[in-house]
Amino acid sequence: MKPGIYLAHKPVGATSFSLVQALMREVETAGLSRKQVPVCHGGTLDPFAEGLLPLLAGPATHLMQWLHAVPKTYEAEVVWGVETDNGDLLGRVVHEGNSSALTAETLNAALVPFLGWTEQVPPATSAKKVGGEPAYKKAHRGEAVELPPSRVYLHEARWLSHALPRTSRLRITCRGGYYVRALARDLGRALGCGAHLARLHRTTIGPWEDPGPEGRVWLHGAELLPWCASRSIAGDEVNDLKHGRTLPRGELKPPAWRLPEGFPDPEAPVRAFQKGRLVALLREQEGALRVVTPLWPGL
Repeated sequence: MKPGIYLAHKPVGATSFSLVQALMREVETAGLSRKQVPVCHGGTLDPFAEGLLPLLAGPATHLMQWLHAVPKTYEAEVVWGVETDNGDLLGRVVHEGNSSALTAETLNAALVPFLGWTEQVPPATSAKKVGGEPAYKKAHRGEAVELPPSRVYLHEARWLSHALPRTSRLRITCRGGYYVRALARDLGRALGCGAHLARLHRTTIGPWEDPGPEGRVWLHGAELLPWCASRSIAGDEVNDLKHGRTLPRGELKPPAWRLPEGFPDPEAPVRAFQKGRLVALLREQEGALRVVTPLWPGL
């Protein structure tokens, strides 16, 4: 069991936390404690959804916040004519409408207002916190949940195929925090017929791809956060950083992976490498570099 990021496939029906628990058991089987090697996931997938789920182990758990602002790609099946209370096929039907008039042209035009930065109301059964508790827990107890809109970003959306008037297949690329269930709900309302998701598959996060049901990929060193610039540091510079001192900016290598053209700047930190290990994330301030996320002894 080595620290780093593990790219795993979450199957339909499993919870994201169940994959975390499975990795925790591997940690314990290796004779390590959860305190020695903490584990978390890098972005919830709903039980009905499948696809790429990064599992972060050891110091890599501190990288979670830096996964939020990079592109995530999903493929979804939208069912027309029925809206459910949670936006997916497992929810309770709250509206039924007539989808017989839908055409490919109508659906292309319907996507346009949702592109770019918009305000989106998350589903009541989302993991958004309400009074310190996930909204879905309150909703499952039958409590009324009203979530405020969130600022979200949809970079690209296109229909892959249609089986009208019943279903359509959609691919989107968005920033973290985007709810595809909410997009289906809002498309159905805009078109007047209602809609929900029957399937959802997260295919990529940045350059990382879903390894599939039988695969798992271990990322470490330069494979971590490749959308960040990097700087090599020597042993004495590590000591300076550990004691809160800054480093001169020096020579920064550009990111190994570029974001799609026009995608919002994630304000990524600078990766600090010592002998191939990622030991810290740095932020440039007034021409110098200061630690924002220590990762000792390195990944």
